[in-house]
Amino acid sequence: MKRLDFIYQKISEFDPDKKISASELADELGLSRANVSSDLNRLWKEGRIEKAEGRPTLFYAKRTNDTLYRAETSLDRLAKANKSLITPIEQAKAAVLYPPRGMHCLILGETGVGKSGFAGLIHEFAIDIGRLEKEAPFVVFNCADYANNPQLLYSQLFGVKKGAYTGADNDRRGLVEKADGGILFLDEVHRLPAEGQEIFFTFMDKGIFRRVGETEVERTAQVQIISATTENPESSLLKTFIRRIPMVIKLPSLVERGMEERYGLLMNLFREEAFRLGREIQISATAIHAFLSYHCPNNIGQLKTDIQLTCASAYADFISLKKKQLKVAVQDLPHHVKQGLLLAKERKAALDELVGTDHKCFVVQPTQDSISVEREPEDAADSVYEKIEQKIHELRNQGVSEEELEFDIENYFTRFIKGVHQRINKEDMSRIIDPIIIHLVEDIVRYAEARLGKILSQKVIFGLALHIQTSKERLAQGKQITNPHINSVRIKYKKEFAVALECVRMIEEAILMDLPIDEAGYLTMFFVLDDEGLQQERETIGVLVITHGSGGATAMVDVTNRLLVTEYAKAIDLPLEEEYMKVLDQAIKLARDMGPAGLLLLVDMGSLLGFGEIIEKEVGIPVKVISMVSTPHVIEATRKAMLGHSLEDVYRDVSTLALLQREEQPKEPAREYAPALAIVAACLSGEGSALFLKKMLETRLRYDNQLLEIVPLQLIDKTQARIQLKQIKDEQKVLCIVSNYILDKDLRCYGMDDVLNGEALQDIQQMIDHEEAFVKMVETLKEHLTMVEGQRVLEDVRTSLARIEERLHNVLVFDTRIGAYLHICCLIDRLKAGLPTVAYSGKESFLADNKKLHSVIRHELQPIVDQYEISISEDDVCFIMNFFLHNKTLV
Repeated sequence: MKRLDFIYQKISEFDPDKKISASELADELGLSRANVSSDLNRLWKEGRIEKAEGRPTLFYAKRTNDTLYRAETSLDRLAKANKSLITPIEQAKAAVLYPPRGMHCLILGETGVGKSGFAGLIHEFAIDIGRLEKEAPFVVFNCADYANNPQLLYSQLFGVKKGAYTGADNDRRGLVEKADGGILFLDEVHRLPAEGQEIFFTFMDKGIFRRVGETEVERTAQVQIISATTENPESSLLKTFIRRIPMVIKLPSLVERGMEERYGLLMNLFREEAFRLGREIQISATAIHAFLSYHCPNNIGQLKTDIQLTCASAYADFISLKKKQLKVAVQDLPHHVKQGLLLAKERKAALDELVGTDHKCFVVQPTQDSISVEREPEDAADSVYEKIEQKIHELRNQGVSEEELEFDIENYFTRFIKGVHQRINKEDMSRIIDPIIIHLVEDIVRYAEARLGKILSQKVIFGLALHIQTSKERLAQGKQITNPHINSVRIKYKKEFAVALECVRMIEEAILMDLPIDEAGYLTMFFVLDDEGLQQERETIGVLVITHGSGGATAMVDVTNRLLVTEYAKAIDLPLEEEYMKVLDQAIKLARDMGPAGLLLLVDMGSLLGFGEIIEKEVGIPVKVISMVSTPHVIEATRKAMLGHSLEDVYRDVSTLALLQREEQPKEPAREYAPALAIVAACLSGEGSALFLKKMLETRLRYDNQLLEIVPLQLIDKTQARIQLKQIKDEQKVLCIVSNYILDKDLRCYGMDDVLNGEALQDIQQMIDHEEAFVKMVETLKEHLTMVEGQRVLEDVRTSLARIEERLHNVLVFDTRIGAYLHICCLIDRLKAGLPTVAYSGKESFLADNKKLHSVIRHELQPIVDQYEISISEDDVCFIMNFFLHNKTLV
């Protein structure tokens, strides 16, 4: 920074009423009095400062638009709490204050350090000090969107003249004109090709430009350009472009900012979530330690997302379990955040000094800057922690190892938490039937009820869902569906059969399989059967586990029933001293209670194989026996039995599973479901190249392999490759394709060269982060919502919010959108449960000031109100309106 600018900045920071002489300022700054006097007089002649006549001559800051440069701004407040940002903030101020209209800036920093947010704060600062008008625009342009099309880039930036090309029916302003009098923010500027950078030269030098198609008219605009990049500008930008950006600002990473600043960021982010949710949040001290210590490679962006997901989990518990307070505990943290507790041990001294040693939890309020601390009570003799310590002491005295000790305590609380969740009233159907089929059945029922003029019972609906699920599995296994009575059904039930034919078409579209006309005959019977007839058709087999020893069978059945949220499977333990006949009598009694459809008996030793034949004769039902039982066998048997599979089918499938496990044939653990997300890596040169590309993406991208996988695809035959891609899309959501060939115009495609040189990786990583957040939110909602189905309600809420964004021309930033999704989903669940509404303070004046916003949100929420049969109060609407009024980070 030049000495002249330095002196100007310093005098601008003085108190409004402070006047200073050249001698006093020179002493304060440690500069030559002659140089300071010369610079002050030059600044006065340029009209940038004022001076008072007299001896000695006194100089003072000039007022601009009745706002003093000295007034505290958003940048000043940021600097107070973040010492590492003092230098970048001073640079930003100098860039805004530089005459006549500021200087262009380049912000450098890793992914997620807050470059976009910092650019927004620069814009606020310029308005705060009066350098820009209050309504001055802040226009954001992501250079990656037009990296490969310089001509389209030019039209986006500078606009189009009517008739410039086919389809240009009107004059259209570009982003430069829209940013006139304000700031244009070029995000990911390293993605601009050389031609794109050259486009800016004339405008940056002279402030003039032409729209596409104009040859004689020269336009002008006063725009300050702020650009941002994660790359080294020397290698990613033209030197001629860099020379036109005199101010380069480097933002530090989260690691470079230190633990104290990270703590401040952490609490501000939690306070932001408290603001969105409209209630206080309590965060346990252990959770704070984890957040301060875990590896967070994507900096503040990742920290925001992790806190958002944590609060989502805690809020879902708060709503579903009807807790009086919203508490964030260790169990709410994502797995990779919990790993920070291992690192926290190495930083204990620093954490104790920063956070304290006697804090139980931290409380953030939605409307307060302060953070209250709840300390541990001095007398903790009756606390749960005391009981845990006593339990640990007892187990150690019994010789239990540290590993077993940790597992025992963890298992104890896991069972307790699961027990709490089990007390929530959840539908079994959502646990054992594909959600797609559940939604399909709901559509079929609505259609059939309207056409037939009758209300179908819940038993019919459940039976229909089970039937379609079973039919889909039969078709997937290559089995046929035949109905020998289809002609008689068609003649006897003409109206119902016509409805069933339309339903067959709906099923085919949903599961992407062709169904024979025989299926319409079965659907017809669901529409005409009464409840009693349906109950007979839905008879299922029983599952009984018997093992030697104390607790073995009970443990396996307990795990199975908890996972499937049922009490379906039954268990009998056979202690070594117990008489076989007593256990056999108990088994016969249970078999009678299980019904006439049959019994699958799972045992651990051959001595129990004879039980099957005896039970079959005594009870008069078919019995199949499987030996060498394990927990996966019980889970698979119970799941298939609940779906209504026959005894023969369940016996065959579980026996096959047992055989495969004994022979240890699979090279990889078998999985029942593929990850929800996929990225396809396709190469022309064969499978080997595709596997290499897959391996490279796996090492350079960060993702949860339980949610996403990289799928290699060879392109020797393009037609076959498209068929394979369609099969992948049927099972998973494909985020993008990495290939030099377009296989699907609806999917985003990245060239292999862009991936190999790293240019496309940031885009793909951002896409992964966003989608993983949505998938995890679906899982959280599925587990915690009690009155509505998580995935379905989230899809409905996403549709409504998208319509609101479109009508308001206000696209929510990612973390705000996540908060809105969560809030509205939980609101619907709470209203369905009949829980009271939280009052919104100052509702009347708030609604009066935001009539248009209120009207739009009310209108677009009406489909949700109708579908879920709820009433959303004005207080609830006010909380939703806040997401759109405060659509940016509060940090």
